[in-house]
Amino acid sequence: MEDKQALKARLSAESYRVTQENGTEAPFTNEFDDFFEKGLYVDIVSGEPLFTSEDKYNSGCGWPAFTKPIDRKQIQEKRDQSHGMERVEVRSKGADSHLGHVFTDGPAAEGGLRYCINSAALRFVPFENLEKEGYGEYKDNFN
Repeated sequence: MEDKQALKARLSAESYRVTQENGTEAPFTNEFDDFFEKGLYVDIVSGEPLFTSEDKYNSGCGWPAFTKPIDRKQIQEKRDQSHGMERVEVRSKGADSHLGHVFTDGPAAEGGLRYCINSAALRFVPFENLEKEGYGEYKDNFN
């Protein structure tokens, strides 16, 4: 695992604050809120595959929203009582990056969950680049 100084040098200040210091980016101003290209979303720290565009939807919350992760084993969910609220935090399993939160107000037909994820915690890999970037095995996750 990279040390904190190496991460600070590699990540943007915002990505570091979000993933390493449990930050939250401003709503409606982030890279992937209103972004719907076909591809894979990976942890910006480790490159772990987390979500696909197939499960992304416009929830109106101001952050990218997904109905489910690619594999629930790749994420951790933790109780979060910060900011005077009761929430469930979502972290990546391998890098322990803070990603965002999961709520139960998502589309009922898709299981009812809304993974509200910070864009600053994600890197997008376009579908046409999956093979080239080493994510070819995830092509089957797309229609």
